[in-house]
Amino acid sequence: MLPFMTWNQPFRSMHSPDRRTLLTRTAGAAAALAIAPGMEWLPAAVRPREPLDVALVGVGRQGRAILAELSKIENVRVAALCDISESRLKAGLRRAPAAKGYETHAEMLRAEPGLKAVIVATPSHSHRAPTVDCLAQKKHVFIECPLATTAEDAALMREAARAASVVCAVGMQGRSNPIYALARSFLRGGAIRTVTSMRAQYHKKTTWRQPATDPAEEQALNWQLDAAHSLGLIGEFGIQQCDVFHWMLDQYPSSVLASGAVLTYDDGRKVADTVQCQFAFPSGRVLHWDATLANSFEGQYELMLGEMGSLKLAWTAGWMFKEADAPTQGWEVYANRQQFHDEQGITLIADATKLAAQEKLKEGVGLPNPPLYYALSDFLRSILENAPVVCTVDEAARALSVGLAAHRALQTGASVPIESETK
Repeated sequence: MLPFMTWNQPFRSMHSPDRRTLLTRTAGAAAALAIAPGMEWLPAAVRPREPLDVALVGVGRQGRAILAELSKIENVRVAALCDISESRLKAGLRRAPAAKGYETHAEMLRAEPGLKAVIVATPSHSHRAPTVDCLAQKKHVFIECPLATTAEDAALMREAARAASVVCAVGMQGRSNPIYALARSFLRGGAIRTVTSMRAQYHKKTTWRQPATDPAEEQALNWQLDAAHSLGLIGEFGIQQCDVFHWMLDQYPSSVLASGAVLTYDDGRKVADTVQCQFAFPSGRVLHWDATLANSFEGQYELMLGEMGSLKLAWTAGWMFKEADAPTQGWEVYANRQQFHDEQGITLIADATKLAAQEKLKEGVGLPNPPLYYALSDFLRSILENAPVVCTVDEAARALSVGLAAHRALQTGASVPIESETK
């Protein structure tokens, strides 16, 4: 059985017991309070006995991040890289020198019949072709989020995934994040009671524009700023963050209002650099989401407030804030706390029982790897252990329908109903 996940870390006071006694008590409290199966910090359970040959289609910024995370996983061999840009392909081959390089995924599939799995990290609007073609060749496929940028592409990808008897997963990273899984177990267990308010944000100060000397290369590099292909901030970050709430609540919103504009980067772009959305759920809850490329204050997070507490999740860390009238359960004396102005947050620590037994509990604050690492590990686990896919193409298509509705709301300024993708 895999180790449990919970949170606990010694909280020292003038009357604290000695460190060994406190760690022993903490480990006991962690075991008693554990309410969800854990996830390993390193993917030992997904290590194949023989090297698993994996290909990467798209060696841009996200593709290079994927190569960095794959390099941490034992016996996974990057056998092929594919990119239409010679410079990006060469940069990728420097990171994976054992791989062979190809310009197109069709050429790669013809030359590499032994490939077992393919990771698609091309620009979002070009996910369909490599996904459908690789599934037709019975390759396991991992698709970066978002699934696509049109409902038509998403429908074709869903059909291809349903017809193929292979693993097809989409990189909704919140679903694989150990801290988020822990928070979900607390939410489902009633730790904060009824959720009454939700908000999330993506704040990062960046132009989102990549320089190039050649006009054609400049256009290709900056596809996110091309209104003909890009869903903008909603597509690239909003879908990923909204899916956290879909997964946590097991519910999708029914309508959305949105507004936004180019407020900072007056460089001819038509894609808004600042956006706000309000997603209305059938339960009466509303999720407020905003994003900007003009300011980085408080970064990226999701927040759920309930009558007995709040959960704040920031991708590599998470906290629970208890209300003053919330019942105490005894473990609070051992919990690690972090001060946020006038509030104290209890740090969510994955795999606390195991870390406490090793006297390494303090090392558990924050994830040791980026969230992308856990999404890739789950994909490999699904291949090697026939484990359920963490995010299916069907779920990703539903999340895309939310993003598409928000994009239409941004364009029209009107409330847009969100169609359910359940067929």
